[in-house]
Amino acid sequence: MEIKCYSKGELAQAYAPEITPHAAVNRLMSWIKLNRPLYAALQECGYTDNRRIFTARQVALIMEYLGEP
Repeated sequence: MEIKCYSKGELAQAYAPEITPHAAVNRLMSWIKLNRPLYAALQECGYTDNRRIFTARQVALIMEYLGEP
């Protein structure tokens, strides 16, 4: 998967294409928040919960911690 900016919905659907977009976002965000080192690293890169877009650096971190979708 290409490392670039993705909306939460786009990235979530890549990880869980078999469920609805809303459920996929909920699942991805729960994985991120349960993975404390990942969540801390994202926050260091400027991530806040109300952001709708992951930067390329944040996407790279997510893939580093969770693996490629």
